Amino acid sequence: MALPLLSYELTPQNSRVSNLAGDSTTVRGQLQGSVGAASEGSRTTVDALMTTAYRQIFFHALSCDRDPYLESQLRAGNITTRDFIRGLLLSERFQHGYYQCNSNYRMVDQVVGRVLGRPVHGDTERRAWSIVIASQGFTAFVDQLLNSEEYMASFGYDLVPQQRSRVLPGRSLGETPIYQQFPRYGSDWRDQQWEQNLQSRPEASNLTAAWTTPPAWATKTWLGLAVIGGIEITRILLIIASEMYGTR
Repeated sequence: MALPLLSYELTPQNSRVSNLAGDSTTVRGQLQGSVGAASEGSRTTVDALMTTAYRQIFFHALSCDRDPYLESQLRAGNITTRDFIRGLLLSERFQHGYYQCNSNYRMVDQVVGRVLGRPVHGDTERRAWSIVIASQGFTAFVDQLLNSEEYMASFGYDLVPQQRSRVLPGRSLGETPIYQQFPRYGSDWRDQQWEQNLQSRPEASNLTAAWTTPPAWATKTWLGLAVIGGIEITRILLIIASEMYGTR
């Protein structure tokens, strides 16, 4: 039996606006029927929608990261924009590039921000969704977000999720979009990868350890050269000083 989502209190976020960047980044038209053989304007509209969706989920998607199957299904009208977002979140690109590089807590921050367009309501909501990921899996977590009343009321079937920012005093725009606030992975995963790389290359770790503590003969040689160099510099300075006083 799956654990129900824990209840959490909503944290106040001042007044929220429905669209941070204006209507230019969101396709508000309904995608009905097949658009594969539609006019050039319709194809341009769908291409703009997909570009916005890629930016919302991946921040920036390379050509190799695009999903031709999902794109063809969306162009044909076989899936909705919400289904397209779900496909991107469950894609191999997102699994390897985001899900496997983050803890459950950080994954909640990433996905809630991208899907619901807002930061999490504190540690309580973060903990509640992380339990869903741990007990039911990442797919169930994504499905519950996309099926939630909040998502449907804000974006429905045909709108790309976008930032729902706070109105901050003294600023013309609200908060920075979530996909720009959170890097793809955190410092803990980066450090872990570095340690694993060193462990997989014993010659590199042995070389690093060898140069961390120099041998005794090298230390003695360096100290001897330093003493000789200091004496020589002192002798040269004394000669220069004597010559200066001798020319008076």
